[in-house]
This record gives sequence, structure tokens and C-alpha cells, in this order.
Amino acid sequence: MVGATLLPASSLLMTQGKAQADERDGGKRHKGKGTLSKGDADLLRFAAWAEIVESDLWTQYNELGGATQPNDGPANVGNPAYILALQNLDSDMPQYITDNNDDELSHAAFLNAYLQTHGAEPVDLDAFRTLPGSIATGVDTTKIGKRLTNLLNLNVDLSWYTRYRSEENPDLGAIFKGPFNILNEPAIPLNDTDTPPGQPQPVPPATAQESRMQAIANTAGFHFAFIEQGGSSLYPTLALKASSEEVLRILLSIGGVEIDHFSLWHDKAGNAVAQPLAGVTDPETGLTFPDLNAVTPAAALELTQTNKIQPEPCDFLEGERLPACSVIRPTSTALGGAVATVQAFTADGLFSGQSKGFFDLAMQLAMAADNARRELEEE
Repeated sequence: MVGATLLPASSLLMTQGKAQADERDGGKRHKGKGTLSKGDADLLRFAAWAEIVESDLWTQYNELGGATQPNDGPANVGNPAYILALQNLDSDMPQYITDNNDDELSHAAFLNAYLQTHGAEPVDLDAFRTLPGSIATGVDTTKIGKRLTNLLNLNVDLSWYTRYRSEENPDLGAIFKGPFNILNEPAIPLNDTDTPPGQPQPVPPATAQESRMQAIANTAGFHFAFIEQGGSSLYPTLALKASSEEVLRILLSIGGVEIDHFSLWHDKAGNAVAQPLAGVTDPETGLTFPDLNAVTPAAALELTQTNKIQPEPCDFLEGERLPACSVIRPTSTALGGAVATVQAFTADGLFSGQSKGFFDLAMQLAMAADNARRELEEE
């Protein structure tokens, strides 16, 4: 036709795809406010709770150990001694911490905004921001006494370290222990007494104060991976219960970033238990970071080798009836992914000092998410 405007092929395909999607949804593809099922809202509310919790702890890590001149966002004061000890694990640790913090803040803001725009209640934990936190150089002094999470004395579960190297799967009943124990150890400096002068942290540490600082940084390295492996398992577990394709897309898309975080931190944590850092001892708590590459017999090294970070193939679904497969684990909905997350964070000491109201709300949100069931519309 003379004078007609020809659409590019890509635009034509997008237009056709939208029309087909609208037809499949009966013209209700963008219903807007009030379209979430109860189950989907419960899934997103618990995800929002988890992201707010993560945002709080990562903000604390970022204040002290993040990039002082990040690629985006405001300049960060940081704690020089803590940053230098973290850089013994990897020179890029400050930027990674800042990026991880940005990710969690964006997840929490997006999930709450999505809930609100679809007529569901968002999650607000501000009333529970009552914990003390660090008072070392670098912290935001306006937030002292207003933390949601505790990083001053943690019991870091290291079972993930051996779980992902094993041929077994917790979904099929396997139980794992960590290669060593981190008990009642800070993951950030408590105050400036913990921080030696802001000069390169020697490896191995030369003084008791330097050993203390390196042990705190090493604990943080393992705690980073512990936190993110929880998200790696949580999001696929929640996604299996989603009814809406859009909610499924949200959970899988955010979950993929959490998996990326875990892989990153898994790699960095191994540097704390390999030479030349292996053997660092905190003089105040007695915690020693062993050399996990010196494990005997040699066959046991498979579960501890520090440069192995990719998940080993394991039993999956029908166990030995099918070939081993490398997968995220656990993801069984029967294990109660949301409740298990609250329990794991609690055992970690992350909520030490929190109120009964906080725990009641956490379990209420977790049980609602675990009780959600996928609802399929009839064709």
C-alpha cells in the first residue's frame, strides 16, 4: 500500500507476541492492582523479608569493608584495617561487597513495590531495628543501635562447603557437617581495638592484633557464602509453588543472582583456609582456620580442596535410578525452604538479641510461604 510504514521485523514479532499473550490471558495480561493470589503474595512477602534481612547485614559489611570509591553510588568511608584483611582473600573484595549490597537493596525495594502495586501488603521490619552493631571507624553513626541483624558473634554453619562437593543430596536424606567450626566469632570489627594501623595486613599476621583482624575477615568470607547459599536454595524452592508466570519469573530471576553471589563467595572463602593464610588463629576466641588442602587421607581431600567451587554431580530426584546431576541443593519443598531459612539464620546467631515479635513475624511469613500451593488455571 502506498505510503504505508513498514515495521522492522523485531517490532513486528514483539507486537505479534504481545497480541498472542493477551489472547491467551483473555485480555487480562496486565490486570494491575489486586491480581496476586494469596499463595503468590505469601511467596513474595517471605522473599521480601529475606531480602530486607540480607540488606541490613550487607549494609553493615559495606560500611566497613566495601569500596571507598564505588563505581556508582556515594563514597564509602570504610575501615582501612578491615578492608586490607579482606583483600588478603581477594584484592577485589571491597567492590564485590558493595555490588552484593546494591543487589540486595534492589531486591528488597522491588519486591515490596511489586507487592504494593498488586494490592498486597509489603513487609516492614523497621520496628525491629534495635540491635547495637559495630562502633569501629567506618560505621554510619546514625545507625548505631538500629541494626536488624547481628554480626558481632556468629556461629557460621559450614555444611554447604562439603555439601556441594559431595555426590549425595540433602533432598534425599543426606546430612553434612562442615570441615571445621566457626563459633561465637565476629564477622566485623567490634570497635577500633580490633583494628591495627591502616597498613597492608601481613600474611601471615605478625601480631596478635593482626591475627584477630584476619580471623574476623576470614569469618566474614565464610559468612558471605553461608548467607548466599541460603538464597540459592530458597528461590528455586519458592518458585516451585508460584501460580503466576510473572511471579515465577521474579523468583527465578532474583534467585539466579543469589546463585551468582554464592559461587563468587564460595571461591573467596577457600582462600582463608589455603596457604599462605591457613593457620590464622584469633587470639581472643581461639578459632583457627585450618589448611584444608592438607587433609589426610588423600581421598578425603575431595570434600575440602579449596579451589573446587563447582557443584559436583549428585543423586537427584529418583536417586540412583537416574545418572548423577549437578544441581542446586536442597530444593525439595517437603523440607520447608522458608522455615528452614529462618531456622538457619537464627542458629547462625544473625538474630541474637531480637525480640519475640520479630521471630513470631518471621515464622508467620515463613509458614505462609511454605504452605503456598501452585494453582494452575484451567485452559
